Amino acid sequence: MADKKQIIISLGREFGSGGHEIADKLAAAFNLPLYDHNLLREIADHNAHKRFDFKRLEKYDELPKKKFFSRRVKGFSNSNEENIAQMQFDFIREKAGKGESFIVVGRCAETVLKGNKALVSIFINADHEDKIQRVSKRHNISRAEAETLIRRRNIKRKHYHNYYCDSKWGDSRNYDISVNSTRLGMEKTVELLIYFINERLHTRENQK
Repeated sequence: MADKKQIIISLGREFGSGGHEIADKLAAAFNLPLYDHNLLREIADHNAHKRFDFKRLEKYDELPKKKFFSRRVKGFSNSNEENIAQMQFDFIREKAGKGESFIVVGRCAETVLKGNKALVSIFINADHEDKIQRVSKRHNISRAEAETLIRRRNIKRKHYHNYYCDSKWGDSRNYDISVNSTRLGMEKTVELLIYFINERLHTRENQK
Protein backbone atom coordinates (compact mmCIF):
# COMPACT_ATOMS: atom_id res chain seq x y z
CA MET A 1 0.00 0.00 0.00
CA ALA A 2 1.28 3.46 -0.89
CA ASP A 3 2.25 5.95 1.78
CA LYS A 4 -0.58 8.50 1.95
CA LYS A 5 1.99 11.26 1.44
CA GLN A 6 3.42 9.65 -1.69
CA ILE A 7 2.31 11.00 -5.04
CA ILE A 8 3.22 9.71 -8.49
CA ILE A 9 1.97 11.52 -11.58
CA SER A 10 2.18 9.83 -14.96
CA LEU A 11 1.62 12.11 -17.92
CA GLY A 12 1.08 10.80 -21.43
CA ARG A 13 0.84 13.33 -24.23
CA GLU A 14 0.34 13.92 -27.90
CA PHE A 15 3.26 15.64 -29.58
CA GLY A 16 2.53 19.35 -29.75
CA SER A 17 -0.15 19.27 -27.06
CA GLY A 18 1.96 21.17 -24.53
CA GLY A 19 2.14 18.07 -22.35
CA HIS A 20 5.76 18.57 -21.37
CA GLU A 21 5.16 22.19 -20.39
CA ILE A 22 2.23 21.05 -18.27
CA ALA A 23 4.42 18.37 -16.67
CA ASP A 24 7.03 21.02 -15.80
CA LYS A 25 4.40 23.20 -14.17
CA LEU A 26 2.92 20.29 -12.20
CA ALA A 27 6.39 19.26 -11.03
CA ALA A 28 6.94 22.81 -9.78
CA ALA A 29 3.51 23.02 -8.15
CA PHE A 30 3.97 19.78 -6.20
CA ASN A 31 7.76 20.08 -5.80
CA LEU A 32 8.40 16.77 -7.56
CA PRO A 33 11.36 15.49 -9.56
CA LEU A 34 10.42 15.06 -13.21
CA TYR A 35 11.56 12.08 -15.24
CA ASP A 36 11.46 12.17 -19.04
CA HIS A 37 14.42 11.93 -21.40
CA ASN A 38 16.64 12.53 -18.35
CA LEU A 39 15.62 9.10 -17.06
CA LEU A 40 18.57 7.53 -18.88
CA ARG A 41 20.95 9.88 -17.09
CA GLU A 42 19.38 8.92 -13.76
CA ILE A 43 19.82 5.25 -14.60
CA ALA A 44 23.41 5.90 -15.64
CA ASP A 45 24.12 7.67 -12.35
CA HIS A 46 22.73 4.68 -10.44
CA ASN A 47 24.82 2.28 -12.53
CA ALA A 48 28.08 4.20 -12.77
CA HIS A 49 30.02 1.03 -11.99
CA LYS A 50 28.66 -0.51 -15.20
CA ARG A 51 29.92 2.37 -17.38
CA PHE A 52 26.43 2.95 -18.72
CA ASP A 53 26.75 5.17 -21.80
CA PHE A 54 23.42 7.02 -21.79
CA LYS A 55 24.49 9.41 -24.57
CA ARG A 56 24.95 6.55 -26.99
CA LEU A 57 21.59 5.03 -26.07
CA GLU A 58 19.47 8.20 -26.02
CA LYS A 59 18.46 7.70 -29.65
CA TYR A 60 16.64 4.49 -28.68
CA ASP A 61 14.51 6.17 -26.00
CA GLU A 62 10.72 5.74 -26.31
CA LEU A 63 10.94 3.68 -29.47
CA PRO A 64 9.30 0.29 -30.14
CA LYS A 65 11.47 -2.74 -30.73
CA LYS A 66 12.41 -3.44 -34.35
CA LYS A 67 10.83 -6.87 -34.68
CA PHE A 68 12.71 -8.02 -37.78
CA PHE A 69 16.13 -7.20 -36.33
CA SER A 70 15.60 -8.39 -32.77
CA ARG A 71 15.81 -11.75 -31.08
CA ARG A 72 16.11 -13.24 -27.62
CA VAL A 73 18.80 -15.64 -26.46
CA LYS A 74 18.33 -17.28 -23.06
CA GLY A 75 15.91 -14.54 -22.05
CA PHE A 76 18.13 -11.64 -23.14
CA SER A 77 17.20 -9.30 -25.98
CA ASN A 78 19.62 -7.83 -28.51
CA SER A 79 17.25 -4.88 -29.00
CA ASN A 80 18.56 -1.61 -27.57
CA GLU A 81 15.03 -0.21 -27.72
CA GLU A 82 13.59 -3.02 -25.62
CA ASN A 83 16.46 -3.10 -23.14
CA ILE A 84 16.23 0.65 -22.53
CA ALA A 85 12.45 0.48 -22.12
CA GLN A 86 12.73 -2.32 -19.57
CA MET A 87 15.47 -0.49 -17.65
CA GLN A 88 13.23 2.56 -17.43
CA PHE A 89 10.22 0.49 -16.36
CA ASP A 90 12.31 -1.20 -13.65
CA PHE A 91 13.68 2.17 -12.52
CA ILE A 92 10.28 3.80 -11.98
CA ARG A 93 8.93 0.62 -10.33
CA GLU A 94 11.86 0.73 -7.91
CA LYS A 95 11.32 4.42 -7.18
CA ALA A 96 7.61 3.84 -6.60
CA GLY A 97 8.29 0.79 -4.43
CA LYS A 98 10.58 2.83 -2.19
CA GLY A 99 7.75 5.30 -1.55
CA GLU A 100 9.30 8.12 -3.56
CA SER A 101 7.17 10.80 -5.19
CA PHE A 102 7.78 11.97 -8.76
CA ILE A 103 6.25 12.80 -12.11
CA VAL A 104 7.11 10.79 -15.21
CA VAL A 105 6.37 11.81 -18.78
CA GLY A 106 5.49 8.95 -21.15
CA ARG A 107 7.42 5.69 -20.68
CA CYS A 108 4.14 3.72 -20.32
CA ALA A 109 4.09 4.79 -16.67
CA GLU A 110 0.29 4.63 -16.33
CA THR A 111 0.53 0.91 -17.19
CA VAL A 112 3.86 0.09 -15.55
CA LEU A 113 2.60 1.49 -12.21
CA LYS A 114 -1.02 0.48 -12.61
CA GLY A 115 -2.53 -0.51 -9.27
CA ASN A 116 -0.22 1.73 -7.25
CA LYS A 117 -2.45 3.74 -4.91
CA ALA A 118 -0.19 6.79 -5.19
CA LEU A 119 -0.58 7.01 -8.97
CA VAL A 120 -2.53 9.75 -10.74
CA SER A 121 -2.53 9.14 -14.50
CA ILE A 122 -3.06 11.95 -17.00
CA PHE A 123 -3.19 12.20 -20.79
CA ILE A 124 -2.90 15.50 -22.65
CA ASN A 125 -4.18 16.07 -26.17
CA ALA A 126 -4.97 19.22 -28.13
CA ASP A 127 -6.72 20.43 -31.26
CA HIS A 128 -4.81 19.77 -34.47
CA GLU A 129 -4.41 23.44 -35.36
CA ASP A 130 -3.14 24.27 -31.88
CA LYS A 131 -0.51 21.53 -32.14
CA ILE A 132 0.62 22.80 -35.54
CA GLN A 133 1.02 26.36 -34.27
CA ARG A 134 2.89 25.27 -31.15
CA VAL A 135 5.29 22.94 -32.96
CA SER A 136 5.90 25.37 -35.82
CA LYS A 137 6.79 28.15 -33.38
CA ARG A 138 8.88 25.98 -31.05
CA HIS A 139 10.98 24.46 -33.83
CA ASN A 140 10.86 27.44 -36.20
CA ILE A 141 9.55 25.33 -39.06
CA SER A 142 6.80 25.68 -41.65
CA ARG A 143 3.24 24.52 -41.20
CA ALA A 144 3.79 21.56 -43.53
CA GLU A 145 6.95 20.55 -41.68
CA ALA A 146 5.15 20.84 -38.34
CA GLU A 147 2.30 18.61 -39.55
CA THR A 148 4.78 15.99 -40.73
CA LEU A 149 6.74 16.11 -37.47
CA ILE A 150 3.57 15.81 -35.37
CA ARG A 151 2.36 12.83 -37.37
CA ARG A 152 5.71 11.01 -37.19
CA ARG A 153 6.26 11.62 -33.47
CA ASN A 154 2.75 10.55 -32.54
CA ILE A 155 3.03 7.39 -34.64
CA LYS A 156 6.25 6.51 -32.81
CA ARG A 157 4.69 7.20 -29.41
CA LYS A 158 1.63 5.14 -30.28
CA HIS A 159 3.68 2.18 -31.53
CA TYR A 160 6.00 2.35 -28.52
CA HIS A 161 3.14 2.40 -26.03
CA ASN A 162 1.03 -0.23 -27.76
CA TYR A 163 3.99 -2.58 -28.09
CA TYR A 164 4.62 -2.68 -24.33
CA CYS A 165 1.05 -2.23 -23.08
CA ASP A 166 -2.20 -4.10 -23.51
CA SER A 167 -4.09 -0.80 -23.40
CA LYS A 168 -4.15 1.64 -26.30
CA TRP A 169 -2.20 4.90 -26.27
CA GLY A 170 -4.43 7.90 -25.66
CA ASP A 171 -7.56 5.87 -24.84
CA SER A 172 -9.23 7.93 -22.11
CA ARG A 173 -10.39 4.76 -20.33
CA ASN A 174 -6.78 4.01 -19.38
CA TYR A 175 -6.16 7.28 -17.54
CA ASP A 176 -7.65 8.97 -14.49
CA ILE A 177 -8.17 12.13 -16.51
CA SER A 178 -7.72 13.05 -20.17
CA VAL A 179 -7.62 16.75 -21.03
CA ASN A 180 -7.63 18.76 -24.27
CA SER A 181 -5.25 21.63 -23.48
CA THR A 182 -6.80 23.78 -26.21
CA ARG A 183 -10.11 24.10 -24.41
CA LEU A 184 -8.91 26.05 -21.37
CA GLY A 185 -5.42 27.07 -22.45
CA MET A 186 -2.21 26.06 -20.71
CA GLU A 187 -2.56 27.93 -17.43
CA LYS A 188 -6.17 26.94 -16.80
CA THR A 189 -5.42 23.35 -17.79
CA VAL A 190 -2.65 23.26 -15.19
CA GLU A 191 -5.00 24.75 -12.59
CA LEU A 192 -7.60 22.10 -13.42
CA LEU A 193 -5.06 19.31 -13.04
CA ILE A 194 -3.71 20.70 -9.76
CA TYR A 195 -7.26 20.75 -8.43
CA PHE A 196 -7.90 17.20 -9.63
CA ILE A 197 -4.67 15.87 -8.13
CA ASN A 198 -5.30 17.58 -4.81
CA GLU A 199 -8.80 16.13 -4.70
CA ARG A 200 -7.38 12.67 -5.39
CA LEU A 201 -4.89 13.12 -2.56
CA HIS A 202 -7.62 14.38 -0.22
CA THR A 203 -9.82 11.40 -1.05
CA ARG A 204 -6.98 8.98 -0.45
CA GLU A 205 -6.06 10.54 2.87
CA ASN A 206 -9.63 10.18 4.08
CA GLN A 207 -9.97 6.53 3.09
CA LYS A 208 -9.83 4.14 5.97
